[in-house]
Amino acid sequence: MKKVTVNGITLAVVDEGTGPPVLFVHGFPLSHAMWQAQLSEFANDYRVIAPDLRGFGSSDVTEGTVTMEQHADDLAALLDELNVDEPIVFCGLSMGGYIAWQFQQKYPERLRALILCDTRAIADTPEGVDNRQRLAKMVVENGSAAVATAMLPNLFSPITSERQQSLIDELRETIVATSPQGIAAASLGMAQRPDVTTTLPAIQTPTLLIVGVDDRISTVEEMRGITAAMPNARLVEIPEAGHMSPLENPERVNQAIHDFLQGLFV
Repeated sequence: MKKVTVNGITLAVVDEGTGPPVLFVHGFPLSHAMWQAQLSEFANDYRVIAPDLRGFGSSDVTEGTVTMEQHADDLAALLDELNVDEPIVFCGLSMGGYIAWQFQQKYPERLRALILCDTRAIADTPEGVDNRQRLAKMVVENGSAAVATAMLPNLFSPITSERQQSLIDELRETIVATSPQGIAAASLGMAQRPDVTTTLPAIQTPTLLIVGVDDRISTVEEMRGITAAMPNARLVEIPEAGHMSPLENPERVNQAIHDFLQGLFV
């Protein structure tokens, strides 16, 4: 991985291939590694860029609160440092989608298209904010393994839980290896994220939405609503997948991304 200094911190980033740039932004509390099946698939035809966000993977950690806007600013600065001049396809999962909304609002000229996987447009409810604050406190006091234990049961479809234990184990290892301070800062940042629902009808950017049919966090119904509100969006529902659809059913997710990118760049 390359190490790139942006906004006073060092980010680790995979930067491979040539062609139109596609930026892959991981979910919480993971790393760029969640995109491995997509990076290997698309590096032959595209420039694939997959950072570890501030606080995650091999990137520097910032204590306190790291907002979704801060992550978006980091990514814009990263693109500058990597000399990416043309508009990008921004592909984000879950928290990566929250960051995508902020990137779209702040840097619309830098976007060619959006791919939003298993994410939400609404802000947290008061109960959701409280849960994120409690998680931030818990991880600092008890370590990252406690977060893995709390989160993993909700991330996967029943089929994945039954058939892909090795995948679940790998994700557990990723979470356990993540800085507690990084997890806490991002959790508090997500609690502060704004509701972007009212902005959706004004987003003209071509958008592909992807959701696992068994996602219990960002449900099919919710993502159908996001799709209907956006004027240039379409939704692909992924079978045998929950909240981690690019990991659970990479073949179907890759096919959806491939078809979308082909439509953009033919």
